[in-house]
Amino acid sequence: MNKAELVTEVSQKMDTTKKDAEIALNAVLAAIEESLVKGDNVQLIGFGTFEVKARAARKGRNPQTGAEIKIPASKTATFKIGKKLKEKINTAKVKKTRKAKK
Repeated sequence: MNKAELVTEVSQKMDTTKKDAEIALNAVLAAIEESLVKGDNVQLIGFGTFEVKARAARKGRNPQTGAEIKIPASKTATFKIGKKLKEKINTAKVKKTRKAKK
């Protein structure tokens, strides 16, 4: 599902226009982004937790030349799934569909 499809789903569930659903979705995403930038976690009970984790500096290799490179320390956002969502995913009987390649 991409963002446009998510907006459509939200608009149907809220019984509102796609424009209003997109505004709501963008507001939620902006709030999550702002919290993560500040270093705060975003915990949605039953759904999951977004958090920022630090990655230490490390050594790596250039795959083309084999030369050793230094990979600087960085931060990354992670998502840890909540218990209720995990249970729903593991008990759901989902029919996988493949989109035709054009």
